[in-house]
Amino acid sequence: MKDSTIRTILRRLEAKGYVAHELEGRTFIFRAAEARENVAVRAVKHIIDRLCGGSAEQLVIGLVDSEVLGSKQLERLARKIAQSEEQNNATQRKAAGKPEGRQPGNAAARGGKS
Repeated sequence: MKDSTIRTILRRLEAKGYVAHELEGRTFIFRAAEARENVAVRAVKHIIDRLCGGSAEQLVIGLVDSEVLGSKQLERLARKIAQSEEQNNATQRKAAGKPEGRQPGNAAARGGKS
């Protein structure tokens, strides 16, 4: 590629927030503006909005139907979802002033054995 093409690409990437530059003397030093994971999340959100009508569920179903995601990956996703739900529930209980741990309705809360 020509130098002018590379400069054009870098300017466009900088305008979109993917890279940043510093000036050392007369030399532009480019670096990633965000962590790779953040860029990946932003790109996937863009795909979800543009191609899946804003539905992350539709994207995941498509990945499963196309056999892009296998059973082990789905199991890891299920565990991650369960962990996230547990964390959200704990945060909500804490915000409501309720103690963490066992909730009313289970055997320990009724004085029974667990």
